[in-house]
Amino acid sequence: QVQLVESGGGLVQAGGSLRLSCAASSGRTFTNCAVGWFRQAPGKEREFVAAISWNGGSKYFADSVRGRFTVSRDNAKNTAYLQMDNLKPEDTALYYCAADLRNIASITEWAYWGQGTQVTVSS
Repeated sequence: QVQLVESGGGLVQAGGSLRLSCAASSGRTFTNCAVGWFRQAPGKEREFVAAISWNGGSKYFADSVRGRFTVSRDNAKNTAYLQMDNLKPEDTALYYCAADLRNIASITEWAYWGQGTQVTVSS
């Protein structure tokens, strides 16, 4: 079992930056997990944002954030990060991190989820 806790959300003006963190409770398992980032805006379905493989060797991004967001991880700290730059009002959402032990390319339903952190971008 992996428990995930997101942090780093907040209110920022358009064009600003935030870095979200996803801290895991189970170090040994987390090290072997791919980590995904998702978001859900009010009235909309949850959508994929970015993902990183267990060793950081593979990274994936939604078209809407590619070039503005980066994803990284520090397995020694059991933490993954989502760096968000040049934020836009349409990035406003509740952001979640998720983890899964399977190969990142085969994941359709992620096994472990955090509770989310709110990101609000003002225009």
